[in-house]
Amino acid sequence: MLRVSEVQGLTLIPRKVFFTRGVGRHRDPLLSFELALRDAGIEKYNLVYVSSIFPPNCEIIDREVGLSLLKPGQIVFCVMAKMTSNEVGKRIYASIGVAIPANPNLNGYLTEYYGYCSNCEDVGKYAEDMAEYMLETAFGVKAAKKFNVTAKAEVKDYTTVVAAAVFIL
Repeated sequence: MLRVSEVQGLTLIPRKVFFTRGVGRHRDPLLSFELALRDAGIEKYNLVYVSSIFPPNCEIIDREVGLSLLKPGQIVFCVMAKMTSNEVGKRIYASIGVAIPANPNLNGYLTEYYGYCSNCEDVGKYAEDMAEYMLETAFGVKAAKKFNVTAKAEVKDYTTVVAAAVFIL
């Protein structure tokens, strides 16, 4: 067990991040969420939600590489967008927008965007634009790189969509 004296001064800044998404369907909403996490590959971890800062000097890695660095049961920090519905026939989405500055010593921004959509084509772009807005208003710079990770689905039973930025310390 860690003692307070052992964690004082400990700085948790992620060195790497990967992005993932998933869809789950079940007659129970909790199991729908579990199946979405399984589809995303992150069901084996104790997920701790954090706010939307892309850390300075953080390396983006492939999902498979990131998953290989984690152990079942590990506490893992993530930014997650999640939407669950049982309104059959509706369309839902969950998106993470990303905006990263050219200067790697500055932080970037991540946004969580989720909900219902009739035309889901623009939801990922909107999430990107929100992240870019935060970057521009914080530092007065344009994003050197922006993208999104988005899960979309038509609702059947309970349906859950998740999109996540998963951090590796």
